[in-house]
Amino acid sequence: MAISGQHLTLEAFLRLPEQEPALEFKEGKVTQKVSPTGRHSRLQTVLVERLNRFAEPRKLALAFSELRTTFGGASSVPDVAVYRWDRIPVDEQGQVVDTFVEPPDLAVEIASPGQSTTGLVRRCLWYVANGVQVALLVDPDDESVLVFRAEQAPQALRGPDKLGLGDVLPGFELSAQEIFDSLRVY
Repeated sequence: MAISGQHLTLEAFLRLPEQEPALEFKEGKVTQKVSPTGRHSRLQTVLVERLNRFAEPRKLALAFSELRTTFGGASSVPDVAVYRWDRIPVDEQGQVVDTFVEPPDLAVEIASPGQSTTGLVRRCLWYVANGVQVALLVDPDDESVLVFRAEQAPQALRGPDKLGLGDVLPGFELSAQEIFDSLRVY
């Protein structure tokens, strides 16, 4: 949903104060992210934990939750953004910087109730058209994951289908079922 009646520049948008849920900017329009629900929050947490548990000790990548990324003339906040180790922006002391102005290697969007799936598909397509290697659309209602890559048809994964993320995280394995099993509390 657009929240600004006027067109802004990216620079003017970036001067706005942060809000919760986060504001995003694309094509001169400001929109506000949907507040995360229980399933959304759980899936986001599990994905960040699983990705970091595998990638960080191997110095392959870092996964960030709700990280503002500004690239391609837009500023968005993917639910999960993953940067390969050699692409993590750091300062002179080797600390992670606050402002990320390069596309992540992997961007994850998780559908929430009432959110437009078509809008999320467009967002994932935009990500890969603007430098993101892999975008995932995780749909808890359908228990499916759509995988987007530049110049490839989206791939739909369900059940035992494995996420093919070897181009970003060599050796990382996770099935669609494992993602959605995290929603079940026994």
